[in-house]
This record gives sequence, structure tokens and C-alpha cells, in this order.
Amino acid sequence: MIDLVKAEKVFKSYVDKYNTEDQKIELKIKHTYGVVSMSGFIAKKIGLDEENIALAKLIALLHDIGRFEQVKRFDRFIDTEDKDKDHADYGVDVLFENNLIRTFIKEKKYDNIILKAIKNHNKYEIEEGLSEEELLHCKILRDADKTDNFRIRQAEEFKAILNNATEEIMENGKISDDVYEDFLSHKQIKCENRKTELDYWVSYIAWIYDYNFDVGIKYLKDNEYVEKLIDRIKYKDKETQDRMKEIKKCAKKYLSKIK
Repeated sequence: MIDLVKAEKVFKSYVDKYNTEDQKIELKIKHTYGVVSMSGFIAKKIGLDEENIALAKLIALLHDIGRFEQVKRFDRFIDTEDKDKDHADYGVDVLFENNLIRTFIKEKKYDNIILKAIKNHNKYEIEEGLSEEELLHCKILRDADKTDNFRIRQAEEFKAILNNATEEIMENGKISDDVYEDFLSHKQIKCENRKTELDYWVSYIAWIYDYNFDVGIKYLKDNEYVEKLIDRIKYKDKETQDRMKEIKKCAKKYLSKIK
């Protein structure tokens, strides 16, 4: 049995060890609970039973647990090449290397599903060779995580989201050719192609191309999150203005197919 009330108490005790007044830590706590809510929403909408709904919410509660130590050590969220692991891999280590997972749930039967879902939630694509249940929960978490990240990025300060970027930096930013062309080709943006702060911003909008269930992307569409992200910034560079207009038109056309 999955005891979500107990798991949330354990989670609170864990994050209380960090500086919860740090804007980045506070942001990740808000995001975690947002993903819990969205995972439950998606799981219900696609018709899962109560056990799998609870499991989806537990996975969401744990999915970014590696972020807190990342912020404490590096004061940033961006997974860069100077570390051998990204935050998802680190989160798996935090949970499973010292058996911390057992404080959240006693049963071991869900361990592989939890591990695979967390490990794959931020990757460019889901690894092959997963079981049906592992793949299902990977897809739920990826959709829920993206959806709440849209909410976060239209509401929070840039410096908390983008490694201390400012409104001025975003307004004067440019979009790299590869990023622009990939977006118009309906492709996700690869990490190595992101060179500017606006490249990162466009890569977030490109998440629309990687949804697994219509329920998540419909929620995105109904709340106009894509338009809100694009319109949040007053672009000053003429080429950037033109490119963002094309990106907006491309995104709206793509989303118009979702009913």
C-alpha cells in the first residue's frame, strides 16, 4: 500500500534540511507539488486504477529530489557537462544508494518503476527495453513535469528559472539558428544546441512536441501556456522578434490539432 500522507511528511522533513528561503529551493518545492497534482490528474484521465494513481503521485513527489543537493552545491539548476550526472541520475542515487526510498515507501515491488521513471523524466527520449508499467509511468511523469514547468515559467522570476538571467538579458537575447530551425521542424531542442538564454526559453516551448497523452497537452492548450511564455518577453532585437512570431505561429498551428 502506498501511503502518500506519510511520504509527503518524509519529503517535507527532507527538504527542510535545505535553505527553504532560497528562491531556487522554494521554486522546486512548489514545482514538486505541482507535478504531484498533474500526475494524479493525468493518471485519472487515462483511466488508471487507484494503485497506479497513487504510484504516479509518489513518483512525482520524488522526481526532482536530486535538485535540492544540486542547488546547495552549485547554486543552479542547469545540468551541465562539467558533472558526470544530471539531476535525474543524481536523484536516483539519492534515493537508492543509501536506501532512502524505504523512508517513503516500505514495499520494494515498485522500486524499478520509480527508478526508471525518475531516471528518464528529463532525458531527450525514454530509454528502450522498459516494461509496460515502467514505460507508462515514465510517460505520465514526463507529461506532468513538462506541464507544470510551463506554469512555473510563466509565473516565476527569470533569475530563479534560468540560472540568474534577468529580464534585460531575455529582452535583448537572440535565438541560435539550429534552435530556430529545429523548432520549426517540430523537434525537441538538444541540450548541446542551446547557446543563449533565449535558446533555453525556446527549448521549453518545444516540449509540446514530446507529449505522450492528449490530456496533458490539452491542459497546456486550454491554459494558453505557450502564448504566455512567448508573450512574456518584450523582444528588442528585430530578428528575434520575427523568429518568435514564426515560432508562435508554428506552435499554435501544431496545437490546433489537439481537441
